[in-house]
Amino acid sequence: MTLKDTKPLPHLFSSVGKIFSFFLFLGKRAKRTKIFFIISFLPVVMAIVIKVVQGINPNNYLQDLYVFSNIIMFFYLQFLILILALFFGSSVCLEEIEGKTLTYLTTRPVPKSAIIVGKYSAYTLLIILMVNIGVIFSFFILNVNRLLDFSLYKILLRDAGVLTLGLICYTSFFTLIGTFLKKPILFGLIFSFGWENVIQYFPGSTQRFTIVHYLKSLLPQSGGGKFSFLLVRLEPSPPGTAVAVLFLITGIFIGLACLVFSQKEYILED
Repeated sequence: MTLKDTKPLPHLFSSVGKIFSFFLFLGKRAKRTKIFFIISFLPVVMAIVIKVVQGINPNNYLQDLYVFSNIIMFFYLQFLILILALFFGSSVCLEEIEGKTLTYLTTRPVPKSAIIVGKYSAYTLLIILMVNIGVIFSFFILNVNRLLDFSLYKILLRDAGVLTLGLICYTSFFTLIGTFLKKPILFGLIFSFGWENVIQYFPGSTQRFTIVHYLKSLLPQSGGGKFSFLLVRLEPSPPGTAVAVLFLITGIFIGLACLVFSQKEYILED
């Protein structure tokens, strides 16, 4: 009996760790990571422009927290985290098929499920860092005059946490579709900017069939304001339920991705 047979869990965890480290290193050096990192800084540029306009024309003042919690968060929540999760999540399997490295990877002495979990974890960490660096810079720029007001940091931590949960959940979903669809990007775009961006505004229980519903349920429910459009028609779930659902569906998506990847025979085209 081999060590692998007697200690399957330690072997699995060790394999996940090795895959994670390897692809985290590759991911940091990839050209697409640098491109998406630049895109993730667009809200920072937006924040700088807003502060400059406020300095030039103080009469046209917009409250900084409104700007951050609505305009900046709208960009991250409705666009950026979807794009990052789609391209990085779907590539967990797809890039190995297109690069014809799948055979090499799957013949290594590691469980196939460890490949999915390790790559998913590495890519998710990368995009979490991308997003949160931009969020922090945007927040500091917009609130540069109030940095000693420590109550503001609760808002920063809350919003960063919501975006992090969004990335964890969306990336798991796109990792799954990348294991069985030949064109996951097309499907992902339809899902992201069709289903997620339309169904969330339907009244009643229908909106609960979107991931973004549970993310928005973790944001404060304002009674109105200049930019309250972020939560238009939201019928929120309880925060505890929202967090539980997000983690539950993440586990389901990753479990299914591991199952499909372990069972499916992939044909590498010439």
